[in-house]
Amino acid sequence: MHAKRDQSWQPQPFLVSMARRNLPLLLFLALAAGGMLAVYFFFQSNGGAATAAAASVPGEDGALSAAIFKKIPAKPVLQRFAQSPGPERIVLIAGHRGHDAGAVCEDGLTEAAVNQLIAEKVYTRLRAANVRVDVYDEFDPRLQGFSGTALVSLHADSCDAIGDHATGFKISGSSRTDSSRLSTCVESAYAQATGLLFHANTITPDMTDYHAFREIADGVPAIILETGFLNLDREMLTTNADVPAQAIADGIFCFLEGE
Repeated sequence: MHAKRDQSWQPQPFLVSMARRNLPLLLFLALAAGGMLAVYFFFQSNGGAATAAAASVPGEDGALSAAIFKKIPAKPVLQRFAQSPGPERIVLIAGHRGHDAGAVCEDGLTEAAVNQLIAEKVYTRLRAANVRVDVYDEFDPRLQGFSGTALVSLHADSCDAIGDHATGFKISGSSRTDSSRLSTCVESAYAQATGLLFHANTITPDMTDYHAFREIADGVPAIILETGFLNLDREMLTTNADVPAQAIADGIFCFLEGE
């Protein structure tokens, strides 16, 4: 008669022997895992020296968000290379160009010619400073919806001999956006460089409601500048056109420094 076999579960001698034979390997894997966890928790807790950014990974609900820690400098470092155009975009309007002559003097000098001369000189100075700039006609189709850094329209005043007070300049800013800083920068630079007085009392509705203000995109700072009178200020606007051109460029640089 055979004895009953013990049906209780017994550990397998094979697993025990395998563990004993590979004990060094198992210890190495355990230490490696512990070291990786220690490194992970060390860098995760270093929140003062890192900034978290969100990384999106596709998942069942559209996206999963995980924290990625990346050290960044406290202040962004900006560098502009000489051969690369800057992010600014300025448009100059050479008043009346492509439309009519504007004011005309008895000897044939036209406002459009003076505006063109000064606009070209301002353009040269801005480009030399690596500012992206274009010169538009008075009713240039590119004005429609123009969205850039700023717009400056250049004009000159009457050539009529209307008395000793007919000298000076004036500026009007767009009422459709805040153009006060652009206006202030150009007004200050222009008055200082040219020595001309600001004619606030002769600003007309044609300036305050200048057509380009209504054509460009909302939010673009814009001004119209009457650089001087073609009679008493003629020499500065023609022979010495570098003076008003540099003043306008300096005013634009002043504005760009705050952008």
